[in-house]
Amino acid sequence: MKTVMTVDDSCSLRQMVTFTLRDGGYEVVQAVDGLDALSKLNGQEIHLFLTDINMPKMDGLEFTRRLRAMPQYRFVPIVLLTTESHPEKRQEGKAAGATAWIVKPFHPDQLLAVVKKVMR
Repeated sequence: MKTVMTVDDSCSLRQMVTFTLRDGGYEVVQAVDGLDALSKLNGQEIHLFLTDINMPKMDGLEFTRRLRAMPQYRFVPIVLLTTESHPEKRQEGKAAGATAWIVKPFHPDQLLAVVKKVMR
């Protein structure tokens, strides 16, 4: 079974994403921000990261940059799940190493389709 880490400071959004992913057959690890996510990695195999951009302590862009600097996670897909839709933010996300972008609110089928597409 493939494992997805979802990183978002909104408890309700993490629960919705987790429910959707588990329903789609994935295991899920939850984190409240980038720092929490990094502390929960412990070298475990994660097949995809879903992260918000705007979070306290460490935002999703910095989290993405940190993951890309780690050999184990350098090529793992990172999907930014955010309310941000400005082209500049998308470019910033791409420059940080993000694989894909989903604007909130999202439809569960859309989320699963993107996850399946980017996770090979």
